[in-house]
Amino acid sequence: MKKISIIGLGYVGLPLAVAFSEKYKVVGFDINQKRVDELNKGIDTTLEVSEDELKLALTNNQLQITSNLEDIKDSNVYIITVPTPIDNHKTPDLTPLKKASETVGKVLKKGDTVIYESTVYPGCTEEVCVPILEKTSGLKFNKDFYVGYSPERINPGDKEHTVKKILKVTSGSTPEIAKEIDKLYASIIEAGTHLAPSIKVAEAAKVIENTQRDINIAFVNELALIFDKLNIDTKDVLEAAGTKWNFLKFTPGLVGGHCIGVDPYYLTYKAKEIGYHPEIILAGRRLNDNMGIFVANKVIKLMIQKGHTIKSSKVLVLGITFKENCPDIRNSRVIDVIRELEEFGVNVDVYDPWADRDEVKREYNIDLLSTVNHQQLTDYDGVVLAVAHKEFKDLETLIQNLKLKTQNSLVVYDIKSFFDENLADGRL
Repeated sequence: MKKISIIGLGYVGLPLAVAFSEKYKVVGFDINQKRVDELNKGIDTTLEVSEDELKLALTNNQLQITSNLEDIKDSNVYIITVPTPIDNHKTPDLTPLKKASETVGKVLKKGDTVIYESTVYPGCTEEVCVPILEKTSGLKFNKDFYVGYSPERINPGDKEHTVKKILKVTSGSTPEIAKEIDKLYASIIEAGTHLAPSIKVAEAAKVIENTQRDINIAFVNELALIFDKLNIDTKDVLEAAGTKWNFLKFTPGLVGGHCIGVDPYYLTYKAKEIGYHPEIILAGRRLNDNMGIFVANKVIKLMIQKGHTIKSSKVLVLGITFKENCPDIRNSRVIDVIRELEEFGVNVDVYDPWADRDEVKREYNIDLLSTVNHQQLTDYDGVVLAVAHKEFKDLETLIQNLKLKTQNSLVVYDIKSFFDENLADGRL
């Protein structure tokens, strides 16, 4: 019977650990002691796993959560699910992946299998991770231990497309081990699996999934820029075009998060390394990365048109997570809107009932408002709806009443086309 260790218990690792624990003995390992302590109490701050699910897995003794290396020594399958971010120069930061490989290398034994789920560029597993495993363990690849790659497909905040309901791509370093890995995932993934012919193919498949979305969103973002100059509502145009059966329904917006706003840089990094300069991918990235600046400038223009003095004016930004109804603030591009407004001398307040106050303070040095009521709203010259959290619907009537009371002097910019169209002075 296989014993599985999951290395990294974030948005990807924890749901996977809970899913595997239904059929196997699982050890969830994380170096963040606070995270380990919370999970052992049944608390998942990512909200990917319910308290009942987590406590059931723990009380059934099928799942152990630890930060102690000794606890993963007797596993024979190690699945690495750590973040793969980019640095300030838009270059892949493989530090978490390398450290996780070193950690596993310290306990690796003959016959063990290491599976990577972190998003990487094609070739990274075998070119970067395997040498670390060999060096740390003293074992030989494909003789003493084996490696696989099965890209994560977790969609944070999505309660419909959960880990077991999303088809899983698998691969292995030998044909035999690839079949074993595929069989392992097939035992818990209800949607089925797809066995890729090689690790590189599986790595490439993952990195282009989000790159494709990034480029499609860049296209509609560029349309929004064009239609803004033509004084045409982009949403109306997309709804009309969307009546054709094969029109792809993407909407403009801020492209952040740990996947779509990051993964394309992994592919472009590898492309440049082999002497190819990617044109379309980088153009899409540049366009998407500048949308926050465009939004902030539109807000400033609208405020000027309504007679507001910009310096020392007050704007409320609703939402700072990278997507709606989700606490994940990683690589949120809402910060671009906030910083650009501040560059104009605007005083910006941020309200987000989903985000963790301490995490936002640590990451962005912003003190989130604890609440927003009618009295507070009267202090603002502008409101920017940045994230479509369901709770913000409750503010719609308050904002509408305030616009009436101020004779429409309040500027409302709706990035997500979330509020009633008659309420917003502008939207993407």
